Amino acid sequence: MTENDYTLAWGLYAVAALGCIWVGFKLTGWMWRWLREPLRVILAVLLLTPTVVDPGKDAMAPAVAITALDVAFKVGNNAWRAVSDFAMYGLIAFGLYLAFVLLRWPLEKRARERREQAEAAAKRQAAEDEAVMVDTPLAGERRDRYRNDPPPAAPAGGGRVEPRL
Repeated sequence: MTENDYTLAWGLYAVAALGCIWVGFKLTGWMWRWLREPLRVILAVLLLTPTVVDPGKDAMAPAVAITALDVAFKVGNNAWRAVSDFAMYGLIAFGLYLAFVLLRWPLEKRARERREQAEAAAKRQAAEDEAVMVDTPLAGERRDRYRNDPPPAAPAGGGRVEPRL
């Protein structure tokens, strides 16, 4: 296998893996966020983990393919190496995900509190505006007048519009 074939094979695998990840994102889109995001991390780890095929060479292959071939056909002893790579990359990915969650959590809490304060302020302002409208004379007439707008007037000349050239 030449270097170009090796690069081409990895390029094709990368495109296929990204397509599978995209499908996985579409399939998990309806789920609760705290279930959806770890499933997406697991999917990315499964599809994007490489492993060494032969320790004497620099050849790498997708760990999921090596594991499947070794388990299905019992042709080599690389399955345990691939599983250890899955464990290592999975631990790294979940550590990064946990750091992301711990960073996102207080930010979302503050944003939720600001949103609730803004909604409460808007409700207070609406109540104050309503109280001012009720206290003014003829407030009921004004509300009715603005609520029931008259229909637009018909154009002059019987309603027929001629195009101009």
